[in-house]
Amino acid sequence: MATTTASNLALLLPSTLHSRVRLPTRLLRAPRASPLRLSTAAASSGSRTLTSPASSEAPEAAEELRLETESALEWGGVCARLADFAATAAGRAACAEGRVPVGRSREESERLLEQTAAAVALLSSLTPLDFGGVGDVSAVVAAAARGRLLAVREICGVGRSLRAARGVFEQLNGLAEEMPDRRYSPLVDILQDCDFLTELVQMIEFCLDSNLSMVLDQASDKLGTIRKERRMNIDVLESLLRDASTKIFQAGGVDSPLVTKRRSRMCVGVKASHKHLVPGGIVLSSSGSGATYFMEPRDAVQLNNTEVKLAGDERAEELAVLGLLTSRIADSRLKIRHLMGKILELDLACARGSYALQINGVRPAFSDRDNSTRLDPSSACSVFIEGIQHPLLLEQFRGIVKESDAEVGNGQLSDEVCVSAMPVPLDMRVKNDTRIVVISGPNTGGKTATMKTLGLASLMSKAGMFFPAKGRPRLPWFDQVLADIGDHQSLENSLSTFSGNISRLRKIVQVVSKDSLVLIDEIGSGTDPSEGVSLSTSILKYLASRLNLAIVTTHYADLSRLKSVDDRFENAAMEFCLETLKPTYRILWGSTGNSNALSIAKSIGFDQKILDRAQEWVEKLLPDKQKERQGLLYDSLRDERNLLESQANEAASVLSDVEGLYNEILSEADDLGSRVAALRAIESQKVQQELKFVKTQMDLIIKNFEVQLQNSKLEQYNSAMRKAEAATASLAAAHQPTEFTFSDDENKSSYVPKIGDKVYVEGLGGGSTATVVEILSEDGSCIVQYGKIKARTKNNKMKLAQRDAKETSASSVQRKGRTVKRSPAEATQGASISFAPAVQTSKNTVDLRGLRVAEASHELQMAIDGCRSYQVLFVVHGMGTGAVKECALGILRSHPRVAKIEDESPLNYGCTVAYIE
Repeated sequence: MATTTASNLALLLPSTLHSRVRLPTRLLRAPRASPLRLSTAAASSGSRTLTSPASSEAPEAAEELRLETESALEWGGVCARLADFAATAAGRAACAEGRVPVGRSREESERLLEQTAAAVALLSSLTPLDFGGVGDVSAVVAAAARGRLLAVREICGVGRSLRAARGVFEQLNGLAEEMPDRRYSPLVDILQDCDFLTELVQMIEFCLDSNLSMVLDQASDKLGTIRKERRMNIDVLESLLRDASTKIFQAGGVDSPLVTKRRSRMCVGVKASHKHLVPGGIVLSSSGSGATYFMEPRDAVQLNNTEVKLAGDERAEELAVLGLLTSRIADSRLKIRHLMGKILELDLACARGSYALQINGVRPAFSDRDNSTRLDPSSACSVFIEGIQHPLLLEQFRGIVKESDAEVGNGQLSDEVCVSAMPVPLDMRVKNDTRIVVISGPNTGGKTATMKTLGLASLMSKAGMFFPAKGRPRLPWFDQVLADIGDHQSLENSLSTFSGNISRLRKIVQVVSKDSLVLIDEIGSGTDPSEGVSLSTSILKYLASRLNLAIVTTHYADLSRLKSVDDRFENAAMEFCLETLKPTYRILWGSTGNSNALSIAKSIGFDQKILDRAQEWVEKLLPDKQKERQGLLYDSLRDERNLLESQANEAASVLSDVEGLYNEILSEADDLGSRVAALRAIESQKVQQELKFVKTQMDLIIKNFEVQLQNSKLEQYNSAMRKAEAATASLAAAHQPTEFTFSDDENKSSYVPKIGDKVYVEGLGGGSTATVVEILSEDGSCIVQYGKIKARTKNNKMKLAQRDAKETSASSVQRKGRTVKRSPAEATQGASISFAPAVQTSKNTVDLRGLRVAEASHELQMAIDGCRSYQVLFVVHGMGTGAVKECALGILRSHPRVAKIEDESPLNYGCTVAYIE
């Protein structure tokens, strides 16, 4: 019976056994659907590279060109680098096989770029997602769909992956909720609508133990009952056999008690000569020498039969549970495949983010030829990329650096290695109306590398990957990238070099579309130059109206002249240094380059006599005027580039200084609240100290009055009382805050403020004075400064506190807390001079603390001489003994460039502010 049940389970998944299984939640079985083949998300999405509408006309040619282009541009190398950052087995396999999803439309590529940007932000915060536990279950789910009974380990792997997927979503969702700017929303959206099959996971965990890889007793009522009966039967059987084996041992029938299992039945060991000690027993087997028999006692036969039957029933019930779980997995195969595909998409997005951080990549933007604006100069170019480096060459350079560091051991790299290995950044600028770019220049000058870099950047941007460049690169979205690079000679197919190239060009012409990028290396080579030029010209003119952009390299000067007759063509040249006879690998847009074959031949040690003869032929074939024009154009372009580089470096330096100053001012502004709080605390402490002092004085007055009362006579009482009252009034007057009110009569007074006046300002607080620093004649108001705070106030809101009568236009005015010195020019201009804001930064501060008087004097003189006109200089002299302070004040009062100074204030102790003319 058990054998029959097991065989049926092996052939057919159970459809009625779910009634036996007791689960934590009620689950209903759906009818079995026909098995479907599972695949990864990358394969199911069908988002492969280089698909286009034109490929429907020639699918075989388009697919062949796609594979050859990916091979020529080394797209597989980029995918292999990306595999190093994938966290799941499915992600690593997809990258290793080149199945990285690439946008089939511009919108899909934009979505991939947004995912990468969100991943970069997530990884920059040092909070990577935990993909641990997510396995590649596609093969297991496919086997379940085909009807194969899954093992416990396989089912547990599915449940573990589903639970780990939910854990990833919960972690990501928690991180997103902490960020109000929704920077992680592109990643959250990937898993937002996924079904994590919680009931299936609970069912698997309820029925199976993933650590022991076994079916649990609670999986079904019958299984629990069978295992309980089996344990009880085993206990009785083992007890019986132990007693029998002990008796045999005591009778000398065996060297030691032995209970074992033979032919799936429990038995005891006994010597062959003592077989009679087990009367009625059944010999199951014997030892190799035949000296020991393994016998089943008569009383154990029925117990062994029960054990065999229960073991079969247990196995049948386990198969039933596994069959039910297998069917549930098969029924949920579409949801599992969808969820694992989304996990793969999220893993690849995080891998792209890690790779972008590794290569310092920047996010590209897709350009539109028709959306150019004057505000953005780069919008006039369909391709605008600054400082791009080939990612594979960059990785190779970093590998050389690491190897050199390991060899040298000091973390430094020799100049020779850096110069030879570091890829040169390239600037690419293709105007909107340009369709064909013809690149000329010397061999080994970088023409092909430049073309490959642009092609690889196009594929990476379509796949949502960042590439190493500067700023915000812009390039069109290309539906196809078609390349004819390398030698396609084939002896097997009877193709010469020229035939192979022409065959490839024929396929490109056949499948090209309006949004395609075409890369052609050495077009028209391998045949007669005149025929090659003619054929190349015809092909390029045909393609100019049928594609988005084509990059062509050539040594034919006639192709570079097409620009003069067709505005859709543009020239570019690879720079060659005639002094070192080596290429610089920089591209010069708008110019025509020479092949420099003779210079290269000379640099590798060719016979000079042969080169001189070749130069004579070149001069005969090249007209003098054309030679002179090319030389002048090359020199002018090189000078212009050097000038632009110098101006760019200067602008970058100024920008850095401005950013530093801005950050210091921002820091000062952020710290203003704490400084005000500290000042209030100091003022509060002073008030408390003053109150304590007043209380002490009052206690002393009262004590003296009481003493006088005790020692004086009655007629002296009034005199003592008057003295006490006078002392009390004097003490109160000394500590009474001065409050100033502004009556209507005073508001109508004829007070005219002057720069340097100390005034009481309404609302500032009794006894606190401010200084007039600027007169605004247009509305009868002025600017006053209290410490470091400047405010604008009306004249009728001020009252003069102090003004020196000796103030003249040619002498300096000494006031408490301020020294104002005015030059003859100021006497005529009055308050028209405006100085920079009195905000202290590291740029306008000279610190004299800790210096000797002579050193401080020299430092201050140098600071004043180096200060620009109408700037503010903060001189920090500290408190100390006062020697440095007196020296600094003396220099400031006598220096001809110092217009006025402000001594230390409650907000700035130990610092004097000087206004420099």
